[in-house]
Amino acid sequence: MNLLEQLSQELNISLPQVEAAVKLLDEGNTVPFIARYRKEVTGSLDDTQLRDLAERLQSLRNLEKRREEIRASIEEQGAMTEELAAAISKAATQSALEDLYQPFKKKRRTRASVAREKGLEPLAQEIFEQTGMETALSRAKRFIDPEKGVETPEDALAGAQDIIAEWISDNAAVRGALRLHLERNAVLRSVAAAEDAGVYAQYADFSTPLSKAAGYQVLAINRGEREEILKTGIEADQAACLNCVERLTVKRSPSPSVDVVREAAADALKRLLYPSMENELRANLTDNAAEQAIRVFGLNLRPLLMQPPLKGRVVLGFDPAYRTGCKLAVVDATGKVLDTTVIYPTPPQSKTEQAAATLRTLIRKHGITAIAIGNGTASKESEIFVSGLLKEFGGKVAYMVVSEAGASVYSASKLGAEEFPQFDVSLRSAVSIARRLQDPLAELVKIDPKAIGVGQYQHDMPAKKLDETLSAVVEDCVNAVGVDVNTASVSLLSYIAGIGPALAKNIVAYREENGHFTSRKELMKVPKLGKKAFEQAAGFLRVSESDEPLDNTGVHPESYKAAKALLKACGGLDKLTAYVASQGESAVAEAIGVGVPTLQDMVKELLKPGRDPRDELPPPMLRSDLMDLSDLKPEMVMEGTVRNVVDFGAFVDIGVHEDGLVHISRICDRFIRHPSEVLHVGDVVKVKVLEVDVKRKRISLTMKGI
Repeated sequence: MNLLEQLSQELNISLPQVEAAVKLLDEGNTVPFIARYRKEVTGSLDDTQLRDLAERLQSLRNLEKRREEIRASIEEQGAMTEELAAAISKAATQSALEDLYQPFKKKRRTRASVAREKGLEPLAQEIFEQTGMETALSRAKRFIDPEKGVETPEDALAGAQDIIAEWISDNAAVRGALRLHLERNAVLRSVAAAEDAGVYAQYADFSTPLSKAAGYQVLAINRGEREEILKTGIEADQAACLNCVERLTVKRSPSPSVDVVREAAADALKRLLYPSMENELRANLTDNAAEQAIRVFGLNLRPLLMQPPLKGRVVLGFDPAYRTGCKLAVVDATGKVLDTTVIYPTPPQSKTEQAAATLRTLIRKHGITAIAIGNGTASKESEIFVSGLLKEFGGKVAYMVVSEAGASVYSASKLGAEEFPQFDVSLRSAVSIARRLQDPLAELVKIDPKAIGVGQYQHDMPAKKLDETLSAVVEDCVNAVGVDVNTASVSLLSYIAGIGPALAKNIVAYREENGHFTSRKELMKVPKLGKKAFEQAAGFLRVSESDEPLDNTGVHPESYKAAKALLKACGGLDKLTAYVASQGESAVAEAIGVGVPTLQDMVKELLKPGRDPRDELPPPMLRSDLMDLSDLKPEMVMEGTVRNVVDFGAFVDIGVHEDGLVHISRICDRFIRHPSEVLHVGDVVKVKVLEVDVKRKRISLTMKGI
């Protein structure tokens, strides 16, 4: 099976689709561009399918590269055989390849290499054949050589056994069989290494089969081990493991050598094989757990970025604090900062009346209708203060607690300083918090995705892989929405297909020097923005000031001729839907020279130019009142917003400052493998209170039986 056939089979995508997608990717086309503007070529593969394909393609190509490296190394050593070459060609995984290469790897000085230097390899070979009735000790007498440090037959025999043990450890079949046995039968075990296990209490005496170890358990145990609170290892029945090794190395023969090989097999297992396999399996568990966690992070990030913007509202950003006061920033409907100040409603100052007077003045002066409160330090006291004050306004002003994860990172960044040089770091945070409620996507792209705070154990993840995955999610979201080239920040523009940070800066610099872009074509005048970049980016960039109406739609310039032919044929926008319905999509598409998927997208764009897919989602859930944790009682049914989805459940904000947990077993009546099958960040859901632990500030919720 060749690489493309393997991709087709693994991803359940037809071979022609795979071939087309790989060709487009290899030609330098971006995933958003292919997903949106090459649907006819790929059979309408979406961005998720294309990302999966691109990732697996790279993985398989890396495997092929490693296969060639191993083949070249073995050939250079003059050790290649037909049988080995065939095995290397057939190896389907990295582990299988490395097992085959194990005997040919350059090793540091080992007990076996020392024995070889003493001339004991022929003795090892004799014994390992396990034939003849001569005892191993008798054979060993012939290899006594005091000059080489072999003083006695026992010395020679010990050296030979070291060589045999290494042969057994390097045997690909043995390694494969033991690996499979451990994967099926071993357990991951952790015990407390400290008197107080603290947050790791549930892992202080814990074991689970490797095959059933959940990702979050692996990551928690790893962290506990790093902090020296847990001791961890992989445990297995050693007798069964030895039997697994002996089956492939110890012959059924009457030869006295059999017992010597059996001893060498036991030594190989204890000293070489098991430690190596334990390290490998632990690494695999960690890699799989990290991959799952990164996937969940990406799944959470997408709906967070795609939360509907709060359009046409003046918003107050409220960055809570104790000693240094709460920073306030008012932004208008376009995100422009109108006012900033600091109030002290929280301890130790507790200037509640003065703070209330300031807040009333700001609300009335600027027509504020929404307040975004950061969820960090002093957030609860700030929420109590704000919700109490808003009762005076009879429901005309509402608030929402907004995650401020990463706000401080942005505020202290070079980008934050460039955007608001006149404000100190804390006031920039208040602006960021306000804008997060107004337009989550436009604001969150300014922050390193790792700092946004949806997911689990993100700081334990492989940084490069996490960055690649999250950047891909941000890229897909930004391109799905599109951006106005005349108002977009460098951060937002940098995620547009084909642009990147350098070209984004050039676009903004050109805009500042020459004024607003008046057409998409003008983008070609931006330094270093060539034909390929324009082809990839143009459809995702909107130019509302253009004389060409299509420049403010998602219709790609390559399809302008077809779009105009369509409008001419139907006799105007008001007749477009009826015309396509009466003629049939296939006939209309053929008449204007495009495929049906392109026609369908074109019609949507013409009917709703500059449409925002986020507008189709439920609006953000604003509140005007706050409950206390002690007000919650079992069986209470409430409405809440999903804040985070993790392997074991989902955290839901129900308006009591502390998020409640809906365990995976309580999300729905049917079996689900992961909460993300049902819930996404930003979803508004109904939940029922099961249990409230006021002391530990924990709320247990269910979505069943409502």
